[in-house]
Amino acid sequence: MSDYNNDDIKDTEDEQKYEDVCYMCRRPESKTGRMLHIPGMNNMCICIDCMERSFRVMDGSNYADLMQGMNIQDIFPGGLNMDDMMNIQNQIPKKQKLKKKAKDGEEAHPEFDIKNIPAPHILKAKLDEFVIGQDQAKKAIAVAVYNHYKRVATNTMDDIEIEKSNILMIGPTGCGKTYLVKTLARLLDVPLAITDATSLTEAGYIGDDIESVVSKLLAAADNDTERAERGIIFIDEIDKIAKKKNTTARDVSGESVQQGLLKLLEGSEVEVPVGATSKNAMVPLVTIDTRNILFICGGAFPDLENIVKERLTRHSSIGFSAELKDKYDQDKNIVSKVTIDDLRAFGMIPEFIGRLPITVTLEGLNRDMMIRILKEPKNAILRQYQKLLALDEVDLRFDDEALGVIADKAIARKTGARALRSIIEEFMLDIMYEIPKDDNIGSVTITKAYIEGKGSPMIAMRGTPALPESPSANN
Repeated sequence: MSDYNNDDIKDTEDEQKYEDVCYMCRRPESKTGRMLHIPGMNNMCICIDCMERSFRVMDGSNYADLMQGMNIQDIFPGGLNMDDMMNIQNQIPKKQKLKKKAKDGEEAHPEFDIKNIPAPHILKAKLDEFVIGQDQAKKAIAVAVYNHYKRVATNTMDDIEIEKSNILMIGPTGCGKTYLVKTLARLLDVPLAITDATSLTEAGYIGDDIESVVSKLLAAADNDTERAERGIIFIDEIDKIAKKKNTTARDVSGESVQQGLLKLLEGSEVEVPVGATSKNAMVPLVTIDTRNILFICGGAFPDLENIVKERLTRHSSIGFSAELKDKYDQDKNIVSKVTIDDLRAFGMIPEFIGRLPITVTLEGLNRDMMIRILKEPKNAILRQYQKLLALDEVDLRFDDEALGVIADKAIARKTGARALRSIIEEFMLDIMYEIPKDDNIGSVTITKAYIEGKGSPMIAMRGTPALPESPSANN
């Protein structure tokens, strides 16, 4: 019985953190003012406006006509249960309620303190623990984020307004753009919303409204507006909203989306729905100020390499263009020389580029980086599987040669680091299935032959040296 009471107390305390919502119009108390609480209805609330509107409707109604022929059993076939009445207010889910703001004299959310913001070298060192390679990108992002949250903490400095430091990340598929941003948000303990630019369309067309990216951030902040206004929004596949070339039709998912994002990137107050991505839904609306939200946009930007090479070759001295073209063709990090003109040629409008002042380029992953990703990060995939098998008291090992073959297979798939997990999953499936069958297995070693499909993993029983299984077991 005490467990139920404790749960009820916990639920009540949790509910007190959120604003009351009018059951009829779904507006929060910060918009409606004082609410009327109906006793015996599980704290159901109705705002003054809706209550007055209801009285006006009732005053003009003919109750005799309304009640004539009405059968309660038709409305409630199973009868009207008091439990149903008590749960009416619970029909408004928590995701559609706003967190209450702190009142005067109450402890508010802790503001960013300059002393508590990690310095760039500290932030980069923490990123190094989880993200392999991309040193220049991590350094640039660490500085940009440090400056951004200093700006949030101070707002002004000697009456000089510090502009936003939104970031544009350019790098091939699977090089770590999204993972880098996720790690960054986790280290800073700020809410993060990730959205795909391809799902965004101009208002009035099928797809997500542009303001939906802010709605997702509000949801990630547990509907806490103050926390959301200091969060990070990552818009992936940003290259997919480049201007369409040689088209006369309205570009509702390209240039129009870029235009629509301008006010969000620069900083403005936008009205967004709570607990939904569309303003048409019957949910409360709240105003979010995006001035202190850090926007990071990322994309692979295919063909951008060719645009950069063409510009560099065109501006070279006459007679050396062929030699320089060969030189640029061999430069695997040619995108690092990208300019605003190159991005405009790709299809990004100048106003949009101007609101992303920091451009960070990431390298494609080579074989050595793939191997390091497998085993070095704190949450490396090999360590994850070793922990899983350790729960069965089995030691999992990988030969260095096997790791090399896995890296080669991942590079061949051309999906970057994402391929590593899928490859490991494929080869670990049978092992994870068979291991629990035999309590005598003490260790498993993944070999090059097993990854190449020419043999089996080395199995060792407890107290005996490891011996490879018969190659015929694979046939």
